[in-house]
Amino acid sequence: MDTSKLQFGLNYIETDSVVHRLNGVTKLVLFLCWVTMALTSFDLRLLCGLLLCGFLILHLSKIPFRVYKPFFLFMLYLLVINALFMFLFSPLQGVVYMKSKTVLFTLSNRYVVTQETLFYLLVIVVKYFSIFPVALVFVFATHPTEFAASLNKIGIPYKVAYIVSLTLRYLPEITKDFVNIMHAQQARGIDISKKVSLWRRIVNVSKVLIPLLLSSLDKADVIANAMTLRGFGKKKKRTWYNEKALQISDVFLLVGIAIFVAFFAYMRLRADSLFWYPFFRG
Repeated sequence: MDTSKLQFGLNYIETDSVVHRLNGVTKLVLFLCWVTMALTSFDLRLLCGLLLCGFLILHLSKIPFRVYKPFFLFMLYLLVINALFMFLFSPLQGVVYMKSKTVLFTLSNRYVVTQETLFYLLVIVVKYFSIFPVALVFVFATHPTEFAASLNKIGIPYKVAYIVSLTLRYLPEITKDFVNIMHAQQARGIDISKKVSLWRRIVNVSKVLIPLLLSSLDKADVIANAMTLRGFGKKKKRTWYNEKALQISDVFLLVGIAIFVAFFAYMRLRADSLFWYPFFRG
């Protein structure tokens, strides 16, 4: 496939990569275990390792950076804003967790910038950002129908599996509808650029999101009617066109994931404190 022709979007992209050749269930197990470890750990060493490994997997999937660049920048923006508001509402939260206080400089009587709070905010940013590359890999490198067939094969009812498949297929449609509605609203004179105030931009974005919501509800109704007319759900079993069996590589990877998760749980339970803090505690 000519990756130079790939456009912006949040949908399955077929490339000749080792990640694409993995079974859908393997990628789901990897994603769920990855999210669980990232959300339950506050060890910056582990989180940085997950972040680097995540981007390595994303690189191995051969998805061009320009395809997910908008999501990359938007995620960074959200994490920075989240860290800023966490500091505004609780400027000494890091001091509470690290049980020490190293003042770097003072902004006001309430807002004191400490080394511990900056470290805490760094951990939070890396924690959530470490999920980002694997989430992109799961969406970009997992064929919806093959994934649904894999779920059904391990015992999940095909109705549930098919709902998952429809969800993955619908993500690019939502992106496409959002862009079309945004262009239509801009043609009507609705501006969401930096030329207008922040409040006006929020109001104008709502004029894009509301039609998007209504359009999504209409499409969901059309899909439900089409599935009913085709007799979906009347049989207890169904066949899958894109069914894919587990390969040796999937088995080895699943065993590796199980070993790593067990090691992570062991290290997490024997840790003396919630945070790993490399600096001296006064």
